Amino acid sequence: MNALRHVTFAAGLALAPVDAGGAEPAGWQALADERAVIRIADAIDRAVDAQDWKLARSYFADRVTVDFSSLSGQPPTTIASDDLIGTWAANLKGSKTSLHLRTNHQVDINVDTATVRSNGYAWNRMEGNGDPLWEVWGTYEHHLIRSGAGWKVDGFTFRMTHERGNPWVKSTPGQ
Repeated sequence: MNALRHVTFAAGLALAPVDAGGAEPAGWQALADERAVIRIADAIDRAVDAQDWKLARSYFADRVTVDFSSLSGQPPTTIASDDLIGTWAANLKGSKTSLHLRTNHQVDINVDTATVRSNGYAWNRMEGNGDPLWEVWGTYEHHLIRSGAGWKVDGFTFRMTHERGNPWVKSTPGQ
């Protein structure tokens, strides 16, 4: 069974498209690291949409540098990850739902640090004041560090490129 898994993995590598940038990971560990950091970026979205705040928090280091300045107008800051998750939990609860999608991951790994860049789309939905939807498009950048507990996000940036819908949905916490 183990040999079959290795053959299947090797076949997948052989059939995978080559990165146009020419910066291909070298070796099994590099491929595993690349997959791990992409999974974390994606898993944060799934945990947030499920309002599973304990799981969402598990992907972060104790402190995180966040930059949502294009969305909020507030400058980048370094905060406790518990505070970041607490802010998300206070906004996205009960009657307010979200859906986050990301694609086109680009990964840079340098020994024990990694950066994942991706394109993203998110919507929030909440009834109660006109149009129940607010949508946003942009780019995400997750910075991760390798710790004894695996990869953890210690930097998180969202750069908005477009938004539409009801700003009340964006700024009003769910009930």
